[in-house]
Amino acid sequence: MRVSVLGAGSWGTTVAALVCKRHDTLVWTRDPGIAEEINVRHRNQVYLPGFTLPAALAATDDLATAATRAQVLIIGVPSHAFRGVLHRACAHVPPWIPVVSLAKGLEHGTDLRMTQIIEQVLPGHPAAALTGPNLAREILAGKAAATVIATVNETVATMLQEIFQRGLLRVYTNGDVTGCELGGALKNVVAIAAGMAEGLGVGDNTRAAVITRGLAELTQLGVAMGSEAATFAGLTGLGDLLATCLSPHSRNRHVGEQLGKGRKLDDVLAEMIMTAEGVRTTPVAVGLGDRHALELPICRTIHQVLTGEITARDAYAGLRHSPAGTESGPW
Repeated sequence: MRVSVLGAGSWGTTVAALVCKRHDTLVWTRDPGIAEEINVRHRNQVYLPGFTLPAALAATDDLATAATRAQVLIIGVPSHAFRGVLHRACAHVPPWIPVVSLAKGLEHGTDLRMTQIIEQVLPGHPAAALTGPNLAREILAGKAAATVIATVNETVATMLQEIFQRGLLRVYTNGDVTGCELGGALKNVVAIAAGMAEGLGVGDNTRAAVITRGLAELTQLGVAMGSEAATFAGLTGLGDLLATCLSPHSRNRHVGEQLGKGRKLDDVLAEMIMTAEGVRTTPVAVGLGDRHALELPICRTIHQVLTGEITARDAYAGLRHSPAGTESGPW
């Protein structure tokens, strides 16, 4: 199987490194220097410092070359670049091949999930998402993990499951694509809230409450958008939420933690190499909450912090003083 991965960030490179052990794999990067480093030194020091990549993994900075050869196309760029890269590649993509998203975000302006963008730009191609509690550095180091292939096509799901299953990485399938993608995108917003709790030093009890009530918000919105509630109790909901909220490797938690320490959002983002998807996802989540008449108090509070309307400390004071209703309701 010829597999092409578009995007040589930490997760795209990690997925390519896993897949290349059994399949002919090429990873595309817009940076010729990174392509040369992967090909010659078998490293990607910008995004995965300290790791040696398999010698079988090849890289290119030619998007057409990567797309033309693919029998499975994997898109590993951030959500804000997703449509643009697909548009550039679409003329070169062979017909009918599966296209898999690695991005965990929602498109600003359209509110679309990544598989919906695939269906728009590449109609007729089976669209899937690979999502779950998958911290790139741990998986590349060979630590046990589990992930989900989300697609409505069971035949494609089984084929992709075989491609991604490697070593201690266990791959499940799930037909609730909407729920799986929403869980992966919206948990980043809650991770910013959890990071703020860490930065403020409010304590583990408070952080646990925020994570739990955040999961309730994800589930409420997901069900309103046609997802199954059970999906949010699984790997793409609770599992991904816990990993992103608790891990020091989490970009979204890092953003929240720095905000909790009183730093400005622009300063935090300026020093980051990789994208914190939750920053762009938060206003989309608020808009979806408005559309479905949901309160989503945590998402709305994080949006106020990100826009500079309130501080992280003000946010937690407000949440503490909110009246408690039933546990099945909002915060």
